[in-house]
Amino acid sequence: VSIAFEEGNPDRPYIAGVKHDSAHTDHVTIQNYKRNVLRTPANNKIRLDDERGKEHIKVSTEYGGKSQLNLGHLVDAGKQQRGEGFELRTDMWGAVRAKKGIFISADAQDKAQGQVLDMTDALAQLREAQSLVEALCSATEVAKAELADLQTQKVMMSEALEELKKSAMLLSAPEGIAQVTPKSLQLSAGENIISTSGKNSDFSVLKKFTVAAGETVSLFAQKLGIKIFAGKGKVEIQAQGDEMLLDALKDIRISSSEGRILISAKNEIILTSGGGYIRIGDGTVECAAPDKIIERGAVWQKFSGQSISQAMQQWDSADFAVTPEILWQQTGKPAKNQKVQVTRGDGSVVEMTTDEQGRLPIQSGLFVESIKIDLPDSQEN
Repeated sequence: VSIAFEEGNPDRPYIAGVKHDSAHTDHVTIQNYKRNVLRTPANNKIRLDDERGKEHIKVSTEYGGKSQLNLGHLVDAGKQQRGEGFELRTDMWGAVRAKKGIFISADAQDKAQGQVLDMTDALAQLREAQSLVEALCSATEVAKAELADLQTQKVMMSEALEELKKSAMLLSAPEGIAQVTPKSLQLSAGENIISTSGKNSDFSVLKKFTVAAGETVSLFAQKLGIKIFAGKGKVEIQAQGDEMLLDALKDIRISSSEGRILISAKNEIILTSGGGYIRIGDGTVECAAPDKIIERGAVWQKFSGQSISQAMQQWDSADFAVTPEILWQQTGKPAKNQKVQVTRGDGSVVEMTTDEQGRLPIQSGLFVESIKIDLPDSQEN
C-alpha cells in the first residue's frame, strides 16, 4: 500500500492507495470497472452494473437453491441477456402480503410519473361494467326476471377498491388476464361472485357442468332467445315442489320426430280455447263448446270403458314398469296360481292370476303410483 501523511504530519498517516503486482491483481479491471459487487463467503450477493444501456441490479442468496431480485437489464452468469424489467424468483416458497391492500396493474405509468395507487384505468373499466349491468337490469325488470345485485358492486368499488380504502386486491391489465393450471381452479366468495363481460361469456366443459342455487336460478336473454340442446340423452325439466308455467307471445309448438307425445296429470287435464274445452278427469272425458262440435272420420268405433292404466298394458313401452311378485308372509314361498285384485293409482281394478313364481304381468304407467293387491280367497298350497 502507499502511505501518506495528512498535512505532512508524521503523527497522522493514512493509506493513500493500493499497489498491485502479479501476485496481487487489481480487483477492478477493464472487464468489470462499471460494476459494484458486494459478495459474502456464502455467495450472498448485491451487484450494481452501470454499463450504459445495460444497467441492472441483482440481489441474490444461495439459501434453498437460489432466491433473487433482478432489476433492469437481466443477464445470466455468462452476461447474456435473459430478459428486461424485473424478476423476483425463488426455488423455495413465495408470499406477497400487504395489510392494507394490493394493486397489481399492467396499465402504463411511464418513468414512474404518477401516484403509486393510480388506478384510473382499472376503475374506469369497473364503472363501464356497472353501466352495462344497469342497462340490462332495466330490461330484466320489464321481463320480471331476477335482477343482478348492482348495489353490492357499487359498494365494493367505492368503499373498498378505490384507493384501496380497505384490505382488498385489484388486478388490471389492458390486454387481458389469464389464469391456467393443469389441475383445478377454485373461486370462492363468502358473499357474491360477480362476472360482467362487454361481449361474450363462454364456458366449455368436457364432462359435467352443474349449477346449484339455494334459492333461485334466473336466465334472461333480451334479443335472440335461449337455446337448450342435448346431443344424446334426455332433457328433463321438473318443478318438484310447485307449478310449472310455460308462456309465449306467439305459438307454442310441441313435436316428436320419431316418438309419441304423452301428456298426463294425476287429477285433471283441461284444453281450452275460445270458450270451448275438453276436460279429462275422474275417469271422464268431457267436451263442450259454445258453438259447434265437428267430428270427422272414415270409421267411428266405440268400445267398453277402459282406463289408461289398463290400456298401457298393451303398449310396447312405458316410462315406469314393475313386475309384482307375491310371497306368502309365513313361509316366504311364491303365492303361485292365486287370483288377485290389482287396484291401480287411478282407481281401476283388474283381476289377475299369479304364475308359478308368484308373479303378475308387468304393470306399466306414465308416472310413479301406488298399486294395491288383494288376495280375496287366498290359501297357501
